[in-house]
Amino acid sequence: MLNRYLLPISGLLGICGIGLGAFGAHGLHDRLAAANMVSTWETAVLYHLVHTLALLAVALWATGDEPRTRWLGRAAGCWVIGVVLFSGSLYSLALGGPRWLGPVTPLGGLAFIVGWAMLFPAGGKADR
Repeated sequence: MLNRYLLPISGLLGICGIGLGAFGAHGLHDRLAAANMVSTWETAVLYHLVHTLALLAVALWATGDEPRTRWLGRAAGCWVIGVVLFSGSLYSLALGGPRWLGPVTPLGGLAFIVGWAMLFPAGGKADR
């Protein structure tokens, strides 16, 4: 059941990540370079795509309604939140968005960390 939602979400995040990476490298490069924000954009894309692949792995691996799958679903949810908050705030800041988004970035990073931490109980719930 979980993969029913995670596969399309990972596909959408993957499309957006590749598109934003290409747009930053080609369409926005001069603007980002002038603002000294190329590395900020690249960091946003890197974390975006790494967590999209992690989400895809969970979607392909998680089956049934066993406790492990529920923990994996929680991890996936944290990663999606992390992409939105972490990468989304960096994309916005790189484009000159409001500075109040700066404190949002660490919240997204925390969501990434919590998601990875969810793998510990998921591993403990795995069938032996």
